[in-house]
Amino acid sequence: MAETGFLDILKRSGRDGDYEGDQHGGASGKTGTGLPSGGTDSFLFATGIECSYPKIQNNTLRRDQLAECSHYEYFRKDLQLIRELGLRAVRYGLPYYAIHTAPGSYDWSFADEAMAEIQRLELTPILDLLHFGVPDWLGDFQNPELPLYFAEYADAVAKRYPWVRFYTPVNEIFVTARFSAKDGVWNEARKDDKSFVTAIKNCVAASILATHSIVKHRPDCVIVQSESAEFVHEIRAEPAAETRLLNKLRFLSLDLLYGHPVDSDVCMYLLDNGLTRAEYDWFMAGEPPGYQIMGNDYYGRNERTMLPDGTMIAGEDILGWYQITREYYDRYRKPVMHTETNTFDEKRNPAWLWKQWLNILQMRQDGVPVLGFTWYSLTDQIDWDTGLAEKNNRVNPCGLYDLQRQPRPVATAYRQLLEEFGQITIVPHGDMFTLTEKPASLKVVV
Repeated sequence: MAETGFLDILKRSGRDGDYEGDQHGGASGKTGTGLPSGGTDSFLFATGIECSYPKIQNNTLRRDQLAECSHYEYFRKDLQLIRELGLRAVRYGLPYYAIHTAPGSYDWSFADEAMAEIQRLELTPILDLLHFGVPDWLGDFQNPELPLYFAEYADAVAKRYPWVRFYTPVNEIFVTARFSAKDGVWNEARKDDKSFVTAIKNCVAASILATHSIVKHRPDCVIVQSESAEFVHEIRAEPAAETRLLNKLRFLSLDLLYGHPVDSDVCMYLLDNGLTRAEYDWFMAGEPPGYQIMGNDYYGRNERTMLPDGTMIAGEDILGWYQITREYYDRYRKPVMHTETNTFDEKRNPAWLWKQWLNILQMRQDGVPVLGFTWYSLTDQIDWDTGLAEKNNRVNPCGLYDLQRQPRPVATAYRQLLEEFGQITIVPHGDMFTLTEKPASLKVVV
């Protein structure tokens, strides 16, 4: 009698590769291909609407990218383009400086129209409440009343749009404080350490109090804290103490936000420059409420190299998004989202998109929970080659679409990425988990 294996028996029984139930996670289960569905277990693919509105020229000239990039005029078209591309999520910033007209007073005229269109299109907004500027009546980031009044605004927004769940209370706190109070470019245009510390503590306090306002209306709120992923390389035989401190200060905004004890030299720096012991203890009391996601923005220009003569040049991709973000993750142990990226080279952007995506795949394979990715922004931007410091009206071709709303090559690449990976879960095997709608409650990770 010839030997018979189990496959021979299965073939004779008519069960040769077509097994009932195999579609439920077996060999013929879903691979994650297909455009995003927007489900609660889905990876969050997004783009963003560039909405920066700092003041320049010693706090005299307002830059409003929503106006300069024609979003006020084309907001319906812009939001429709997002859906047509296959995306279901958008980082979206309302113009805080124009809405909060006085204490307790608001102008919702544009906001109501835009938010209604977002809701009609069934997009998920990650609502950005403060993006590099404040209303004229609040002055600048040196104003200690900012946290109180900003919390009032956040409460009004959450009450008016109760269907919104995802928020970025204060975008890129570290960059906001550095450009405004250390580099002398935006808003108060100061260049000293005390002003920098004042700006960063006011912004972090504003974010914390705003989150407390939001959670009253949405106990299940998801806070995506977008922060710049920074690093400075120094090509010197003996790195300067200033550079070592700078590479620690990049963590400062998130240390204060998440109640993570700062390093000893950073603590001395803070106390030397105006942070009181009572304020430090207030920040260290614990992180804000809600579900917290650490967003890391990475542009090649975030990574810089200091030459022996002190000259600073681009340090792009020496470490890259993966290695820099891994440092942040190891420090805070928060779920991660890649919240911004682009280059100013239209031809290079498709390759940059794929490179960032490979960084994300590697991070996921290494067990770090990466929940989302954002190409920023939907359209080209204006004057970001000078950090908005000069009003040159120069177009930066970094968008998925140009300012005539015509697709750039990176839009085609992003669509291809979505078709291939659009239905992957938040984390591998994430169909066992969802982004629960239960109110956030856990204080620690055990």
